[in-house]
Order: sequence, then structure tokens, then C-alpha cells
Amino acid sequence: MIKDAESGAGYTMSAVIIDGKKTAADIRGRIASRTAELKSEGVEPSLAVILVGNDPASLSYVRAKRNALSEAGMNDRSVELPENTSEAELLSLIGSLNRDESVHGILVQLPLPKHIDERKILFAISPEKDVDGFHPVNIGKLVIGCDAPLPCTPHGIVVLLKSMRIETSGAHAVVVGRSNIVGKPLALLLSRRDCNATVTLCHTGTKDLKAITKDADIVVSAAGVPNTIRADMVKEGAAVIDVGVNRIPDASKKSGFRLTGDVDFDAVKEVASYITPVPGGVGPMTIAMLMQNTLEAAERTREC
Repeated sequence: MIKDAESGAGYTMSAVIIDGKKTAADIRGRIASRTAELKSEGVEPSLAVILVGNDPASLSYVRAKRNALSEAGMNDRSVELPENTSEAELLSLIGSLNRDESVHGILVQLPLPKHIDERKILFAISPEKDVDGFHPVNIGKLVIGCDAPLPCTPHGIVVLLKSMRIETSGAHAVVVGRSNIVGKPLALLLSRRDCNATVTLCHTGTKDLKAITKDADIVVSAAGVPNTIRADMVKEGAAVIDVGVNRIPDASKKSGFRLTGDVDFDAVKEVASYITPVPGGVGPMTIAMLMQNTLEAAERTREC
């Protein structure tokens, strides 16, 4: 409840909706301009997205990434492989792409079929071409504060916070979810000096999650479970970032499902000061940061 400064009367104020699509579009526009400059100098930023199998969600994600490559004017070296591709065949392809100097970035779309060891595949990608920022060398550099490709979704979240001028220095940031893709690297990024937040990382072993999130100035939910964050779990005026993408069966939709995040959006937006929608919040930023990492990888080869 917000109180009027003159009358003292209380009234509710809905949160500012953070438009990830707009912010991402601005970034992608700058990337396209820089890509054109590099191409005029003889360097064509190139990304290979590898898809194994035909998982519907993965197909959708890969399509979005390839569209972004086309929009940026980058070279699309993507490869689609059948479900029964062996681990050895996939490792051989990655080795070939590692050696190909015209390829600046390599991304393997997850999840992989169960017969393939994801960790072995991710570790096989050259750290210099790891535009996802998942390689242990790059995660290690993140820990100690060295320059390296940053994981796309965590980086996108930090860029969104800064674009909205949401204060992170001295803020209590609570990250819900400890995945290697979002939760852990985001906690590291938020605690770096350029963000300077005090970070609490929550997970399935956390006791009294509500008490912890209620104390947060910034809540980021990356649990992958609808309604993980409810209105009674959010402090008035907090910023809420929803990373979750959950497919809920919905016969009224042509696709047969609707997308929802981890946050009870309609209720939480009446308590928070800022909130991201799903879709249209964090998702577009992930792809924008992927394009940024590919561009920077191409620029590094130019400097060599």
C-alpha cells in the first residue's frame, strides 16, 4: 500500500512491467551495426548452434536463435542432428568446429538425448568459442573476476536491472534456484563489485523460503515451478525477476499450452515496484546476450 503524501490516504500501485523485448531489441540493433562494421573489415561473426533430436521446446529455442543470427547479419553455421546421433559423432563435430577458424561461437542446445553425457559435450567446446558461458574455464574466470563469456541468462538479468536503474549496490538479492545455467552464475554476477549486492541463494533445502524472499529488495526466481513466488512472499516495493518458463496445458490455445513463469504475476505486480512478464521479460535478453557473446568472440579473433 502506497500513501499519498498530502492526504495520507492509501492506494495500490501496480509494478512497472520490465519490457525485456524492447531492451533486447535495442541491444540487437547495436549488435547488427557492429556486425556490419566487422564484416566490412573482413570478419564475419559466425555461430554454430547444434541441435540433437526434435524436442519441441528445443526446436523453438533454436529457431529463435537462428532468427536472431539472421537479423544481426551473422553467419549461421547451425547443424541439426538426428536423435540417434552417438556421443562420439557429436564430439567429433565439436572438435571440427573448434578447429575451424571461421566459426567464432559454438552452442549445443540442451537437453541432449539421455545416451549423451551433457557435461562431456559442454567441456569439449573450446572456452574461447563457448558463447553460452558454461565451460568450467569460463565459470572459473567469472568466480575470480576475469574477463570471459558470461552465461547469457544471468548476464541478461543484470543488464535488465541496470537498464531500469534498479539499485543493486547494497541491496539484498534473493535468487531462488541453484542451477549451473542461471542460479549459481547469477549469484556470482550480483555479488561482483559492479553490482555489489548481498546475495542469498535459495534451493530445495532452504527452510522458510517466504521469510527470506520477504526480506529481499530483489527477488529472482529460476526454480521452474509455477507459483513459486506468491504475493505474500514479496516485500512491498521489491523488484521481481521471473526466469521460469513453464508450459501449462491449455486446450484454448492453438499450441495446446500456455507459458507461465514461476511468479504469480497478477498478484505480485500489485506489491512489487518492478516485475518481468513471461513471456517477454528475461527470455529475449538471453538471446540478445548470446548475440553479444558471439560478436565479442569474433572481435577477439580480430585482435589476435
